[in-house]
Amino acid sequence: MPLPIRIVTYVLLALFIIWLVLFLTKGRFLKGPFQSIASRSLQRDVKVGGDFQLYFAPVNIKFLAEDMRIANPAWVGRQPFFYAKLIDTRISLISLIFQDKKRARWLNLRDAEVDLQWSRDGKRNNWTFGDPNAKGKPMEMPVITRASITGTNIRYADPRLQITANIDVDTVRAADTRFSSDIRFHGSGTMRGKGFTLRGELLSPNETVTGGRNQLVARATSGATILDVSGTLPEATQIEGSDLALTVRGPNIRLLFDFLGVAIPDTRAYRIRSALTYQDDEWRFTRMKGVFGTSDIAGTMTIGMPNERLKIDANLVTQTLDIIDAGPFFGYDPQKLATQGATAAVSQPGGPVRVLPDAPLRIDAISQFDADVQYSVKRVRAESFPISNIAVTVDLDRSLLKLSPLTFDMAGGFVSSDIAINARVKPVHTDYDIRLSPTPMGKLLARWGVEESGTTGTIRARVKMSGEGDSIRESLATSDGRIAIILPAGSMWARNIQLSELDIGTFVYKMFQDKLKDPVEINCGLIAFTVRDGIAAADPILIDTKKNVILGRGGFSFKNETLDLAVRADGKKFSLFSAQSPIGVNGSFGAPGINPISPQLVARAGIGLGLGLVASPLGAVLAFVDVGDAKSAACGPVLAGAQATAQRTTKGKPRDDVGRGTTAKSESGKTNGQEKQEQKKKFLGIF
Repeated sequence: MPLPIRIVTYVLLALFIIWLVLFLTKGRFLKGPFQSIASRSLQRDVKVGGDFQLYFAPVNIKFLAEDMRIANPAWVGRQPFFYAKLIDTRISLISLIFQDKKRARWLNLRDAEVDLQWSRDGKRNNWTFGDPNAKGKPMEMPVITRASITGTNIRYADPRLQITANIDVDTVRAADTRFSSDIRFHGSGTMRGKGFTLRGELLSPNETVTGGRNQLVARATSGATILDVSGTLPEATQIEGSDLALTVRGPNIRLLFDFLGVAIPDTRAYRIRSALTYQDDEWRFTRMKGVFGTSDIAGTMTIGMPNERLKIDANLVTQTLDIIDAGPFFGYDPQKLATQGATAAVSQPGGPVRVLPDAPLRIDAISQFDADVQYSVKRVRAESFPISNIAVTVDLDRSLLKLSPLTFDMAGGFVSSDIAINARVKPVHTDYDIRLSPTPMGKLLARWGVEESGTTGTIRARVKMSGEGDSIRESLATSDGRIAIILPAGSMWARNIQLSELDIGTFVYKMFQDKLKDPVEINCGLIAFTVRDGIAAADPILIDTKKNVILGRGGFSFKNETLDLAVRADGKKFSLFSAQSPIGVNGSFGAPGINPISPQLVARAGIGLGLGLVASPLGAVLAFVDVGDAKSAACGPVLAGAQATAQRTTKGKPRDDVGRGTTAKSESGKTNGQEKQEQKKKFLGIF
């Protein structure tokens, strides 16, 4: 026999003898060496108190140990990392030698306890063996094709995520069904201080012995939030490549994401279905479809940990958004919206009516994760609220939140905006830049009495402000910047006197006619405010029409949402009945009011009555005569949105009849400084 053949024969004979000895003795004599080698390899004590077997049966490795205990590292405590009354398994020899993923063909586990913990600094865990100070690695479960588990308890704790869980696992025989056995689990825990319960089953089909798939059914609940998962796993312990269906429902989806420490806007009651799988170290939610309130939502989402930091990527679409359901996005209480409707957006806690939301930005929560979310809305269901085709990109990068771009169609126009909320600094700093493209006035102001037919005027606008505070109300109450609404040349049909030229002659005429014979013809107009520390002052309000020059002074306050404006119309032509005395706009954002009978108008009425008594009936009319000396505006600075100091008459002279970024009223006869102090006191008087 050639030497090579003899060598191979001797090697095979030696291997057979080793196999035979191990098979006949069950490898029980290897108990001591196993404990010694395992303890040195894992760098923690490994003990087997009862029977021990380690041999080939016939090819796969048979391992059995009774009363087996693996110690925890010193930083955890005295309780063992693993204990089992019995562990009996068969391990694939091929996977042990050639594959990274180890495969157990069979596992029988009885009365086991597993203690899984992360260190408080998140750098170590007790299932990363070897050096106790080594960086903790993610858990990699061996692939287990079939399993029978009895009386097993699993404990898990992660101080970083503030999560603890205690799960009991048992195998239940089910010979009367198409499944040979069910692995059932149940338990409870807390996450970020919120309790939850968990219950489920892993249904092992009869064909798993030949590599079949395992069916999973599970439910987790926390209060009114319920999460159901069902589907199949490639193996009993393998999530990668799973094919699962997820259904989650509850009163507010924010409560669900609170478990992850992820801050999202509040919502009304919701129900969402999704396909779910785990692939390439991320959870993938696909074919998402559901409702929140009476609005729909669909799309995809992934949750992963790139660079060891939680990251959410999503692409979401709503076909029809009910305006009530949008309220929680801005900080309005979802429960109040559900019961009170739109009136819930107006709060009146024993004081004035308020509309600006004061829900604080959850600074700590947004610092824990990053996000890249695309969200679009096709239609908005709202009475007299002409908005559609909303699209926003939400970019959160280490506490810098950008809504940019945020766009939507509005009444034939287009709004584009960029909003940046910087929570990296304290207090939170917010920049607003909102732009309205030329928009048909007839569509935009239809609900306030403007006729779309016959109205050719347009409106364009821009809001550019910045403020500090962790809510919309606080940031606007401290804001600085400018608000400008520009009216290019055009005509306007009006059914409402407040939007027509503010002239008593027009008012009296409209009282007896269904509509005006001629539209209001606008040459140019600018409604602008300079905002300083949350107080907006007219700078200027100047509208030049064919018949009148409309001027305004005063302003409003974001601090307490009060309005205090005076608008007057000076005629360009002679008029017997004129409202050149101011029309007051007062009240608050939530309850605005118009006062056409100003003190100046009452005073003029008194003068007219006196003249009528001492002179003649014609004298009573003279007090209301407008001689028509209003100075037409140069439209260049108006259309450029210039401040009051840059406004000119058509003759090029500076205007002295428009507000200059203060809340002064020229009709009072007081200096700008006096009026500014009085107005500031009036705005702040509520606090």
